[in-house]
Amino acid sequence: QVQVEESGGGLVQAGGSLRLSCAASGRTFSTYAMAWSRQAPGKEREFVAGISRTGEMSYHADSVKGRFSNSRDNAKNTLYLQMNSLQPEDTAVYSCAARSTDGSWSPLHDYDSWGLGTQVTVSS
Repeated sequence: QVQVEESGGGLVQAGGSLRLSCAASGRTFSTYAMAWSRQAPGKEREFVAGISRTGEMSYHADSVKGRFSNSRDNAKNTLYLQMNSLQPEDTAVYSCAARSTDGSWSPLHDYDSWGLGTQVTVSS
């Protein structure tokens, strides 16, 4: 399996931006579809964005569409999540995940390699 590790979280004011990174190792990154999810305290994990193996197909949840953008660089074995116009309701632990079946979206339980996550806190 591929191993993934997130970075780039932090504290930002409402309206600000952050870029998260997810570094992959262990297996060929380009053979995995990837996704970002988030979990806020007391809430269920939410699918945020997904991307196919080549990056040709991308999906964003309605809650982040137009503000967040996910991308990948297979040469660098890295997945990204650019987050703009952040709001307090975006506060959560953001995690990346990989699955061997291609596609830009799938139920979260289909993803089988997860990182520990990175905290994003948006102050009002």
